[in-house]
Amino acid sequence: MNNELSIYVAQLNPTVGAIQSNCEQIAAAYARAVSAGADLVLTPELSVAGYPLEDLVLKPFFVRTAKRAVESLAELTLGEGAPGLIVGCPWQDGTHLRNAVVLLEAGQIQSVRFKHNLPNYGVFDEIRVFEPGATPDPIEFRGFSLGVMICEDMWFPDCTAALANSGAEILLVPTCSPYELGKHPERQSYARDRVKESGLPLVFCNQICGQDELVFDGASYAMTHDGAIAVQLDAFREDEFLTKWSRQDGKLHCQSPHSGYEPDAMEGMYKAMMLGLGDYVRKNRFPGVVLGLSGGIDSALSAAVAVDALGSDRVHCVMMPSRYTSGESLGDAEECAKLLGVRYGVIAIKPGVEAFDDMLAEEFKGTEADTTEENIQSRLRGLILMSLSNKFGNMVLTTGNKSEVSVGYATLYGDMCGGYNALKDVYKTEVFALSRWRNSNLPQGALGPTGGVIPNNIIVKPPTAELREDQKDEDSLPPYDELDDMLRCLVDEEMSVAEIVQRGYDASVVARIEHLLYIAEYKRRQAPPGVKITRKNFGGDRRYPITNGFRSARHK
Repeated sequence: MNNELSIYVAQLNPTVGAIQSNCEQIAAAYARAVSAGADLVLTPELSVAGYPLEDLVLKPFFVRTAKRAVESLAELTLGEGAPGLIVGCPWQDGTHLRNAVVLLEAGQIQSVRFKHNLPNYGVFDEIRVFEPGATPDPIEFRGFSLGVMICEDMWFPDCTAALANSGAEILLVPTCSPYELGKHPERQSYARDRVKESGLPLVFCNQICGQDELVFDGASYAMTHDGAIAVQLDAFREDEFLTKWSRQDGKLHCQSPHSGYEPDAMEGMYKAMMLGLGDYVRKNRFPGVVLGLSGGIDSALSAAVAVDALGSDRVHCVMMPSRYTSGESLGDAEECAKLLGVRYGVIAIKPGVEAFDDMLAEEFKGTEADTTEENIQSRLRGLILMSLSNKFGNMVLTTGNKSEVSVGYATLYGDMCGGYNALKDVYKTEVFALSRWRNSNLPQGALGPTGGVIPNNIIVKPPTAELREDQKDEDSLPPYDELDDMLRCLVDEEMSVAEIVQRGYDASVVARIEHLLYIAEYKRRQAPPGVKITRKNFGGDRRYPITNGFRSARHK
């Protein structure tokens, strides 16, 4: 009886819909697994098709193409002693469309198992496109009984119990679990529960990629039957490792301890922004990005993330001063550009603003200047950046943070104009913290320079949009430490005004912030996508009506 099993964990970076290139990645990983002496290769959930598929999976031709690709991958497993291969794929079974894992061995599809627990919360809506499968049975493979369950099936005890009761010896979890703050220990906690309930070891294989607003951080692992982490793969980069298991006293024991790279919370946030932006630009085939560098902290941090993700040669920064732009901001922007090593230009908007003043003079006659004139400046800057994008192909990177996006402190078709936003789910207080962190740290895999890249003056000076004389953000908003706390309560925790007031805030201020949050929903619907960082981002996690008459302050 064979008592040794080697499982090669392949933490891949697929692209949704790119079936051919995804299969090429799988085949390359399989070849490395053969060289390493693997018995079995484990890839992430839906590794052939990418995840999340959304409505793409409703196209029958796409599903058929993916299945043909799986059949072609089976040819890799031909030959004496060739490893088995587990891949993920959408699977049409008569009229039933399911999320499946497939074991390929000896040139054939040997076994197919379906996802039983379909997530339907936050960014997930698999129930909309897939049907659930039955609780899975073990897969027999070369004298071992494999308990294969897909992602969400690990979050609940039913699949683990069914597999353990049917004789499974090890739990294999191909998954696509997106990053958010605190998610990695949460995953391991669920896995540990399943391991303790069943007494079985577990191998968790996650994908590593940016996919629109989601980032998948990898961080795959193997857990022993007593809940200890025996193998940890790197987070935020493609990684592979051969886990070796030996059957002793009726249990499988890991014989290949390995410690991978695990960033702390601050670096994890920063690397999530890098990965999300980098993959979005690369996979959508933009040559690089262009952004407005204002001398403020949001654009400075955005530029730093872009340089670290893409390299300085693919980042174009433009300062667009108005009559209200201070010499301090001009100097700070130029210094930041030099520290980052990016292409930098200055395009003054004063002639354009004057032209608009002339064009609108008759219509605006007899009125006082207000936010209309401020927004013209912002929209003119957006027009300039879009013109540069159209001419040279670089994607416009927007720079608004979550605090501003929450309360509508942003100009539609102005500073919200662009293709992607790395800071979309980062509160202003976190922008300051990340900027200080980056000046003292170079993230693993970053393409930017070491040392300080954001001038200290940008970090310490009071934030301002500089759209009128002596303007400061706190003229219209509470201090950011207070504002962000209120917003976390309103957005992340769904608390009422009355509950937030108990934290020591003025009721009228909290009511105003709630009102601003709700009336800015129409702006957020038109905002570009951005990296999900928190438990509840503006996107798939939070779906509020635009027309919304509810205010919690009006109700007791």
